[in-house]
Amino acid sequence: MRRITSLFIIVFSVLCTAPVLGKTLHVGADHPFSTILAALTAAQSGDQIIVHPGLYRECPIIVNKSVTLTGYGMPVLDALGEKEGIIIEADSVTVEGFEIRNTGYSYIEDRAGIRVKRNQDFTIRNNRLVLTFFGIYLEHAKSGRVTNNAVLGKPLGEANSGNGIHLWYCKDIDIEGNLIRGHRDGIYFEFATESRVRRNISEQNLRYGLHFMFSNDDIYTRNTFRDNGAGVAVMFSRRIHMLNNLFHLNWGQAAYGLLLKEIYDAEIRENVFQKNTIGIFTEGSNRIHYKDNDFLNNGWAVKVGGGCEKNDFIRNNFIGNSFDFAAVGNMQSNRIEENFWGDYSGYDLDKNGIGDIPYRPIKLFNYVVDQTPETIILMRSLLVEILNFSEKVSPVLTPAEVSDASPTMHRYSR
Repeated sequence: MRRITSLFIIVFSVLCTAPVLGKTLHVGADHPFSTILAALTAAQSGDQIIVHPGLYRECPIIVNKSVTLTGYGMPVLDALGEKEGIIIEADSVTVEGFEIRNTGYSYIEDRAGIRVKRNQDFTIRNNRLVLTFFGIYLEHAKSGRVTNNAVLGKPLGEANSGNGIHLWYCKDIDIEGNLIRGHRDGIYFEFATESRVRRNISEQNLRYGLHFMFSNDDIYTRNTFRDNGAGVAVMFSRRIHMLNNLFHLNWGQAAYGLLLKEIYDAEIRENVFQKNTIGIFTEGSNRIHYKDNDFLNNGWAVKVGGGCEKNDFIRNNFIGNSFDFAAVGNMQSNRIEENFWGDYSGYDLDKNGIGDIPYRPIKLFNYVVDQTPETIILMRSLLVEILNFSEKVSPVLTPAEVSDASPTMHRYSR
């Protein structure tokens, strides 16, 4: 009898502590709730609200309960050019399956299609944001996911264009599988730490495909930054890992595939820099490992500014660039080893795959162009070939410390 009583107490305790499944509320013309706001008023934390196809003009929608807000058939939330779309003010909220449009732009407030304010454990996925000032805006948020959204703007100028996905004072955020197009910056991080940016496409943005400042311990992998004012700008940050990304077609007078300023202890590995004005420009950045990258058909592959020390350039491919390397200041503490240089003309008598004579990637014409940019029109002329050849035979002006003592004879396959 005691065993039966004990078993009953255990079963009763389990049943009392088991989570109670929330109810489902339906919104639409032929459903119990005609508006999203009415369903939110009736909902309890843990409920799911399903919004059926239609046009809903009730923005801003403030979600202050832990609910799942699901659009079925991509219902449209129209902010009518003067409001925000959805504002999340509770933990454990999911928003998915909506088209949010027409927030309008403002000079006094940062209107967003979806905003998260000081909350955590949120999910924003499979939405389409069209003509929003800011697309998705996260402030003081943590432990959230922003996945598989399309954030599509129409850039009119930097003053009246916001960022596609904007993070400010955030931690532990996943940004994955999004398409961001037509904003000021595609993705913007400021004081955003321990976060991951993966498999996004950021293109045709006015300023940068990705711009982050004062953001440490972040990982960026398998993203495409294409046809932006500049690809990516990384400033005043530590322990950044940028792996397997594509920096492509970022052309312009001051366009970079990747701009690094005051960066420390980072890893730039297995990326492709293709057809950018400058593949990488780095300044005041130390202890960076540039390994296993491809620099293909850029204007300048790598430009190293002042204050760069203890960096490694190892096992990279430099192919078809107008200039492979340019450097300002002392390069003695930096290592350049085992790279493949497309125009290396040395020999390998012992057949070990490593060139027997060092390669010096800085050409005399680099200096001429830096001093007088208009001379670039002479790039393929016989005069330039004679200048570079004479400096190669008897180096006088190019820095001796910028040299690859072990250039590989064969391109690395990735």
